[in-house]
Amino acid sequence: MNRLLVLCAGFCLLFTACTTDTAKDATTEKDSGISTTFNQMLEDYYEEDLKLNPMKATMAGDNRYNNSFPNSLSDEHQAATKTYYTNFLNRLTQFKNEDLSESEQMSKAILKWECDINLDRLTYRQDLFPIDQMWSVNLMMGQLASGASAQPFKTVKDYNDWMERLEGYLTWMESAENKMKAGVELGYVLPKSLILKVVPQLEALTGKNIEQHLFYSPIKNFPDGFSDVDRESLKAAYTEMISDKIVPAYQSLYDFMRTEYLAAGRSSSGIAAIPDGEAYYKHQIKTYTTTNMTADEIHQLGLSEVARILSEMEKVKAEVGYTGDLKSFFDYVRNKKELMPFEDPQEVLDNFNTIHERMKPQLEQLFDLKPKTPFEVRRTEAFRENSASAEYNPGSLDGTRPGIFYTPIPDATKYNTYSDESLFLHEAIPGHHYQISLTQESEIMPGFRKTLWYSGYGEGWALYTESLGKELGLYTDPYQYFGMLGAEMHRAIRLVVDTGIHSKGWSREKAIQYSLDNEAESEAGIISEIERYMANPGQALSYKIGQLKIRELRAKAKEALGDQFDIRQFHNQVLETGCVPLALLEDKINNWIAASK
Repeated sequence: MNRLLVLCAGFCLLFTACTTDTAKDATTEKDSGISTTFNQMLEDYYEEDLKLNPMKATMAGDNRYNNSFPNSLSDEHQAATKTYYTNFLNRLTQFKNEDLSESEQMSKAILKWECDINLDRLTYRQDLFPIDQMWSVNLMMGQLASGASAQPFKTVKDYNDWMERLEGYLTWMESAENKMKAGVELGYVLPKSLILKVVPQLEALTGKNIEQHLFYSPIKNFPDGFSDVDRESLKAAYTEMISDKIVPAYQSLYDFMRTEYLAAGRSSSGIAAIPDGEAYYKHQIKTYTTTNMTADEIHQLGLSEVARILSEMEKVKAEVGYTGDLKSFFDYVRNKKELMPFEDPQEVLDNFNTIHERMKPQLEQLFDLKPKTPFEVRRTEAFRENSASAEYNPGSLDGTRPGIFYTPIPDATKYNTYSDESLFLHEAIPGHHYQISLTQESEIMPGFRKTLWYSGYGEGWALYTESLGKELGLYTDPYQYFGMLGAEMHRAIRLVVDTGIHSKGWSREKAIQYSLDNEAESEAGIISEIERYMANPGQALSYKIGQLKIRELRAKAKEALGDQFDIRQFHNQVLETGCVPLALLEDKINNWIAASK
């Protein structure tokens, strides 16, 4: 937010207070009318967004569109999306900042950012990359099909809604195959290494044993109260849908990707190899970091952070008495049997819950705002477990569906615990669960801001919270503190390898080796991570850029306010805005510091 506008708004209020009652009433009425019209526009924006993107509504717990799955790859949907953003960008020009409250000015700035960045996105051919091993719609549909995610299966209508939604999804799958065929012709195709990861994901859903199929899961978990007639009818309908439509659709995609598409797969690793790849990467950097930083600036920042964190790691190595070099210490930590104590996946989940209990007493000292939304730790579903990272799925807006921390456990006996404390802080509490749930529970924020996601802020906050471990009673074990350093190093390395791959011509193998040389992650985990960056250029940059900005703002506030600085109030200021571009967060903190002096 522009400080000059805030001062102007303050001056206008002061001037109004000195005028006659009649003028005051007229101004109040005018302001009220402007606010009403402005907030109605925000509501219109949100409602139209949910219609265009009904999956977003489902994820938020809004069940009005649970039967809808528009084909986002179609020319019609792309055109409608462009019209949507263009219209609201034009409507924004009706409102002057001086007529809006501080919160409304923030909403206006966010909405302009949203329209601008999405209109820019639509100029690139993302539609020719509809499927990858980690980020694409088909993976989310697999989660929903399990019956244990955001799509509800509580009533007969819920079951019928899902079947209707699947019809739209089948259309999307056919379009995805056609788009990838067009991509092959135009030079927009995935690297071979990524295609090889997608193929088994698709193959897993081509099984002919319908009762064992993932999409049959809701039938095996009917809620109480369904009549025998309804059960038999739904069982027959789901069996027919899966055998006659779902399995053939996955079979078609599987056959295409393992033959024609794999043969056309790129040997190059970076996005610069596709048409307009360099410009697209600049767009991705801006999208994910919400800054105007260049790839070169980010690469150099990454190299600097890697060097700083390596020196901290040396201290931990000395503390535990390890006498070899740091690279061998990484192998030592990766393979230390004492850090792999589990036999069963449930033990891994129990360990995360134990971490939560240990930190609860200290949370009060850092946070006076806590979410009401429930929280759970769950194992990642088997069909995507081998290619997945730990992640957080938000609860519903009304708090009836919990926030869920998913962690992949392909082999509990090889699960290394050394980074569990920092991982929990990031993905769960007070990381994503606090940040997202508090946003969704806000009674002040307009609806469209409750479901926004800016990775620079959201992932930056989560990485920032990893540094709170000692304040929360964690990291008493040097290996867990090393885990935190390892997690931070992991994000610093991302600045180097993401820009290396997509801007400096690095190969997949060079990026893997750089990671192996500088962090303690397993080789399998590092390979999965590098391929993740290849699939979604720029996303991996957001964590460290956001974390460093929040750290910078905290240090600035502490220095400026001295004894007046309250860490809980600082966290309130960061969290109460919801997800925002980093420049807007910085303006907000600067204004708070000025007002607090």
